Amino acid sequence: MMLDTASARALKHAIREWGRELGFQAVGIAHLDQSLAGARLREWLAAGRHGEMDYMARHGSKRWVAGELVPGTLSAISARMDYWPGDTHDPLDLLEQPQRAYVSRYALGRDYHKLLRARLQKLADRIAAQIGPFGHRVFVDSAPVLEKPLAASAGLGWIGKHTNLIARDGGSYFFLGEIYTDLPLPEDEPVSDHCGSCRRCIDACPSGALPAPYQIDARRCISYLTIELHGAIPLELRPLIGNRIYGCDDCQLVCPWNRYARLAGEPDFRARHGLDAASLVELFGWDEAGFLARTEGSAIRRIGHLRWLRNIAIALGNAPADARIVAALQARAGHPDAVVSEAVQWALARQADPSPRAPVPSALDFRERARVPGAARPDLP
Repeated sequence: MMLDTASARALKHAIREWGRELGFQAVGIAHLDQSLAGARLREWLAAGRHGEMDYMARHGSKRWVAGELVPGTLSAISARMDYWPGDTHDPLDLLEQPQRAYVSRYALGRDYHKLLRARLQKLADRIAAQIGPFGHRVFVDSAPVLEKPLAASAGLGWIGKHTNLIARDGGSYFFLGEIYTDLPLPEDEPVSDHCGSCRRCIDACPSGALPAPYQIDARRCISYLTIELHGAIPLELRPLIGNRIYGCDDCQLVCPWNRYARLAGEPDFRARHGLDAASLVELFGWDEAGFLARTEGSAIRRIGHLRWLRNIAIALGNAPADARIVAALQARAGHPDAVVSEAVQWALARQADPSPRAPVPSALDFRERARVPGAARPDLP
């Protein structure tokens, strides 16, 4: 679709306003040339740091050449929506309670994929109502799209040393989505990196998944181990997982820019079924039907009941010795799935081992400097 310069600028301004009305905290127009990000992705894949995420190696240049994925694409609209839920238990307190389960804060409420996709489609509908039908396609983790580089080039933030996007006025607790369009919208300018000499995220990573600034080895990342990995979790990494049964937030919990993160305005992102501080034994007792019922509409459902049990068994093995934990593990000692059964046996052996546990680096080492949304927000040093 053809637009003159003045019309394109006016439409871009309107898109931002419509985005805010639909619940997005920021909307920008990305640069389509993502060749540098594509080169970095190829290096990461060549090093094998994607682990078993074979889908990251598929589709080739479609990931960084928008016109190959959606022919005719002239602009990419990038949008962010904050997710930190209010009225939840303090995450640092939870990490100090090894008999309780830690679930990454983004997964406590409704699955963001459908919600963001529906909002982005509404944004596209608003555009169509203004200018008429136009070519577009909406993405929320639904296609080979380099969402973080796109968002960075759209001025929504910079990619931090933990490889997550950081917004100066909003931290990093947010979801991203995109609309590829055939509209010639003026691009936004990227913002500069403001990580400086800080390396708290690197030092706080419990499993050493950040080998250097701006690099991540997914094979050691707790989010990968508890969500993406289908088989047994490597033995040497299990003690490092602690009580984290679905994802990990440590690198973000210690980031000083998250002092400026905001509570989510979406009621659907609030915690469900007490998952913000549930006991491991309680969650381990869920049968498959109970798991499916309680995770309906949740991102957690994607791992399935077997990986749910595997993850909780590891966490139970990391908890201090307790007769209730042993009883819960023994109740599943004969589980028919080999991966679950092995994890249970490992956990039982850990419960029976009286030797002291070695301390594990985590966000707790930075408690006095960590901030969560809604807390006091002093100026950064």
